[in-house]
Amino acid sequence: MSVTVRPSDAALAVLEQRFGYPAFRPGQAEAVASVLAGKETVVILPTGGGKSLCYQVPALLLPGLTLVVSPLISLMKDQVDALVRRNIPAAFINSSLSSAQVSDRIARARNGDLKLLYVAPERFDAGPTLDRLRGANVSLLAIDEAHCISEWGHDFRPSYLRLAPVRERLGNPTLIALTATATPQVREDIIRQLRMGRPTTIVTGFDRVNLTYHVRSCRTDDDKDTALVEELKARAGLAIVYASTRKAVERIAAMLSRRRIRALPYHAGLDDAHRRDVQDAFMQEQARVIVATNAFGMGIDKPNVRLVVHHAMPGTLEAYYQEAGRAGRDGEPAECVLLHAYRDRFTHEYFLKAGHARRDVVEPLYRLLQASHGAGAAPGSAQLAKRLGRQVNARDVDAALRLLERTGAWRGEAGGSMRVRVRLLATSARIREEL
Repeated sequence: MSVTVRPSDAALAVLEQRFGYPAFRPGQAEAVASVLAGKETVVILPTGGGKSLCYQVPALLLPGLTLVVSPLISLMKDQVDALVRRNIPAAFINSSLSSAQVSDRIARARNGDLKLLYVAPERFDAGPTLDRLRGANVSLLAIDEAHCISEWGHDFRPSYLRLAPVRERLGNPTLIALTATATPQVREDIIRQLRMGRPTTIVTGFDRVNLTYHVRSCRTDDDKDTALVEELKARAGLAIVYASTRKAVERIAAMLSRRRIRALPYHAGLDDAHRRDVQDAFMQEQARVIVATNAFGMGIDKPNVRLVVHHAMPGTLEAYYQEAGRAGRDGEPAECVLLHAYRDRFTHEYFLKAGHARRDVVEPLYRLLQASHGAGAAPGSAQLAKRLGRQVNARDVDAALRLLERTGAWRGEAGGSMRVRVRLLATSARIREEL
């Protein structure tokens, strides 16, 4: 169901006075009106389409706290920094904080000192975060990157599957789910997994008319490096370069620096403080280029990026759309360049094989989990792999655990000590049926 409404005077006043925009973009007014009416809402807007305002504006008009679930640590920081600069009380909770900092921010939320609190979905898997937030008067639950809840989506995250019961334990606040990439199948899965009834669904299309797309064929990494330097020298402005591995990120950043192009690497292998420094340098335009792994580059939200270059082909069309969509978020013209080599496919084939659960691992792993059930904290992937034999590695175990979790056969439960315990939810016969 789609709706067409005139935004309320109060919503327009917040938009202009607190965020500095004279009018809503397509889809935003409908989303804001739906949320303020207390309706469940699904929002599919293009990258750069202003999804955040669909819950940030209502957050300032509703009583209590707006809890935002986001999978991207760096994007949380960017959004909170932007809100604080506008004198909007906001904070985030993620793995970069100490336990004392987390406790302080939850206390501020419970005391009514925050209007928006950003939380990683994994926070609800471990520790007392959820129980402590139950006293924070959550009036709106916003689930960003909602495609992560769907097994059919390009970035499935098991922790998203537990957000429906999280909502119930928070007292069933108004719910809005947002994404830029959701096929009809993914959209239906989002609604089903979040246990929505008949939500208001807003889809505005996916065309980014200010972006121009190019593909350059290359044979080797040296060819790609040459093409990348040419693209950067032919255009002015900030750029994001995506690479598929941390090693490639470091190599490309070093290569660009040797060519006197100020570039910084950005990936999960850097410690939190280093990542923050890199992110701040790019946001403050002290570095022209940030070279990032595909997953981490998604957290960069800089409106005036003029060029996005993929040094390697992404794994899916949806991932490419999301990543290329980091360009031109200010609405001005921008370029997206894919440096394509046939052998790029081998990297994705490796990850596909690594991510696929082996049948000869799933069944023995499940039996091992059954045998150790109730014996205390569950061992890590490396320990489990060691127990299963020499031909099994931690990656095999992780893939098998993901399959068991997706099928509802097991779930990690955490207490206040953060020690994960296994809860078995299916029989061995059921597991064999799923394989």
